[in-house]
Amino acid sequence: MLHIRCKNNNVTKPFPEGTSLVDVYQAFADDLNFQYPVVSAKVNNASQGLKFRLYQNRDVEFLDARSGSGRRVYTRSLCFVLYKATCDVFPGSKLYMEHPISNGYYCNFKKKNNEPLTDEDVQKICQRMKEIVDLDLPFRRTEATTDEAVRVFSERGFADKVKLIETSGQIYTDYYMLGDTVDYYYGPLVPSAGFLKVWGLERYHDGLLLRVPDKNDPTKLAEKVDMPRTFEVFAEKVRWDIIMRLSNAGDVNKAILRGYASELIQVSEALQEKKIVKIAEEIDRRFRDPENPIRIVLITGPSSSGKSTFCKRLSVQLLACGLRPYSFSTDDYFVNRVDTPKLPNGQYDFDNIETVDYKLLGEHLERLMKGEVVEVPQYNFVTGKREWNGKKFKLSNDSVLIIEGIHALNPLLTKQIADSAKYKIYISALTSISLDDHNWIPTQDNRLLRRIIRDYNKGAFSARETISQWHSVCEAEDQWIAPFQETADVMFNSALNIEFAVLRTHAEVILASVPKNCPEYAEAHRLLKFLRYFIPISDKEIPPTSIMREFVGGSSFKYRG
Repeated sequence: MLHIRCKNNNVTKPFPEGTSLVDVYQAFADDLNFQYPVVSAKVNNASQGLKFRLYQNRDVEFLDARSGSGRRVYTRSLCFVLYKATCDVFPGSKLYMEHPISNGYYCNFKKKNNEPLTDEDVQKICQRMKEIVDLDLPFRRTEATTDEAVRVFSERGFADKVKLIETSGQIYTDYYMLGDTVDYYYGPLVPSAGFLKVWGLERYHDGLLLRVPDKNDPTKLAEKVDMPRTFEVFAEKVRWDIIMRLSNAGDVNKAILRGYASELIQVSEALQEKKIVKIAEEIDRRFRDPENPIRIVLITGPSSSGKSTFCKRLSVQLLACGLRPYSFSTDDYFVNRVDTPKLPNGQYDFDNIETVDYKLLGEHLERLMKGEVVEVPQYNFVTGKREWNGKKFKLSNDSVLIIEGIHALNPLLTKQIADSAKYKIYISALTSISLDDHNWIPTQDNRLLRRIIRDYNKGAFSARETISQWHSVCEAEDQWIAPFQETADVMFNSALNIEFAVLRTHAEVILASVPKNCPEYAEAHRLLKFLRYFIPISDKEIPPTSIMREFVGGSSFKYRG
C-alpha cells in the first residue's frame, strides 16, 4: 500500500499501487469541499494530469482552474477539443493557435478551399465542440519512441510537430488522442472533454477567438477586452515569422543545426533596430510639428520587457535625429516610505499609483513645458525619503523628455500636459515563436525567464525567490499597466526569435537550483522542461546594445541602480 498525503488538507491516506489521481481525489473529495472543479494536480510539486498513476508514497496537491498550472491544463485541453471539432466539421482544414488576446486565444483557421470564415462556420464548429464535451470523450495519452511519434505525425502532414520532436533530443515522446484525432501537447490534459464546461468561440478579425474561464472565477467566461493595437503587433510578428521562415521552435532548431545561429541573431537585432529607428523618426517628425509639437515620450511595459535598454537605444536614435533626449525618473517622485499605500497583508504596495506624488510631478512637467527652471527632488532609497539637493532642470528648444515607468501611460501621471504633447510607447516581450501550430509560448514565460536570470546574476534574488514573487508582479501589471496599454501610440515587441536558445544556456543551471521540496519547484520544473525543446546556443554574438544584454549581462549601457 502507498501513503498519499493531500497537501490541501494535510491528511494522509493509504492507496493501492497504481492508483490514479482521480481516484485519490475522490477519496479526499468529501473533506476538501472545493468551490471550483479540480482539473489537475501537483505530485511532489510537479504538475501532473489527473490520470497520472502513483507507485510510490507522494505528496499531492489538487488544483482548479484558478491556479496557473490548472489554467494551462484546462486551456490546452480546450484547444484540443477545438482542433478536433475543426477537423470533424472541415476535413483538410488547418488551425493555428497563435497568441493570447482579449482574455482569450486567437486562432488562425484556414478551410481546405481557402474560403473566408463565416458566422455559420463558427456555429458548426461550436456545435461540434459542444457534442464532444457532452459525450465526455476521453483524452488518451500514448507514450511512444520518438521515431514512432515522428512517423505518426509525418503520416498526418504535421511538419511543425515533426521538426519539434526530431530536434527535442528525447528518446520517448508523449502524444494524445481524442477520438480518432491525434495531437501533441507539451503538458498534461484533463481526463476527458466533460471537464470543459466553460468556454466560448466567436469570430475575431479574420479568425477565431477561443474564450476561456475567468482566472478568478472559472465558472464564468473571462470578460472580452478589445485590443486592436496589441492584435496588430502580434499580426506583425506572424508576418515576420513567415518571411524569416521561423514559425516555431523546430524551425529555429533546424536553422541552428544548419549553422545559421549567427545570421538569426543579426537579422533579429536588425529588425528591432529598424523598428526603433522608425519610432524615433516619428517622434522627430511630430516634435517639429509647429502646431502640436511632442515634448514628452512616455514608455511603459511589464516587468522584464526590456524598457531600460529600449530607452537607451531610442535615445541614441533621437540624438541621430538632432534631438536632445533627457530621461526623467518618476522614482524621484516617490512619496516618503511611511506614506506609501499598503496591501491587505500589511506590506507596502510599491506598485500603487499613490506611491508616486503625481500631483507634484505634473506641476513640474507643466512648468518645464513652459520653459521654466524646476528644482527636482532625489529619492533616497536607503532612508525612504525624498530629498531636495539643489538639482535643477530646464528644457532647451531641442529637448524631449523621456519618462519610463510602470505608471507612464496612466493619465493621472501627466494629466496637466496636453495629449498632443505626449507620445506613448508600450513595450513587452510578445513571444516571437510558438512550439508548434497548437502550442504557443506564453508571453509571461519569456519575461519570467529573463527576470530569473537577471535577478540571479545581480545577486538580488535566487530563482526560488523570483518565482515566488512572480504572481504578485503579474497581478500588479494587470491592475496598473494593462488597462492603459491600448492607449499607446506605438507598441514594441522586445522578444527575439533566437531568444529561448540563448536563455536556455543561462537558465538551466539557475532553475536546477530550486529545491524539489518547495512550492516554486513546480514552476522551475515546467520552465526547464519547456526550455529543453530549444537547442542551446552561446550569447557571444549577441551585441552589447541588445535588449537581451539587460538580462544575460554584458550590456554596454549603464543602468540606474
